[in-house]
Amino acid sequence: MDYLSLAKQAVEAKSKALPTYSKFHVGAALLTTDNKIYSGCNIENSSYSLTICAERTAIFKAISEGERKFKAIAIAADAESFCPPCGACRQIISDLCGDIDVIMIDQDDNLKIMKTSELLPLAFGDKDLV
Repeated sequence: MDYLSLAKQAVEAKSKALPTYSKFHVGAALLTTDNKIYSGCNIENSSYSLTICAERTAIFKAISEGERKFKAIAIAADAESFCPPCGACRQIISDLCGDIDVIMIDQDDNLKIMKTSELLPLAFGDKDLV
């Protein structure tokens, strides 16, 4: 699976978002090491803290289906430039996916690829638990 195809799936997932309050659509597509793809979108709730980001939706779907090894996640949003994952999603990606490629897509379908460790240096993880 090439990253441009994965990015297109993130853009498609964005169209399914339910951003009732922010009006900010986000889609994500998570690639496993077996080349399976799990997509997700952001879903908002009137109790804002119960809102879930697209990245976490995709990751939790994959984990709930038994997946444990990941290669990359693509993120598309209603932003002119590249939209990185929020802090909570960076932590989830780090904990549950590892140091994978994070692919951000801008409005012109350009890709920017960074490792999880670049987006979340000195990440807290299981190594920090005593």
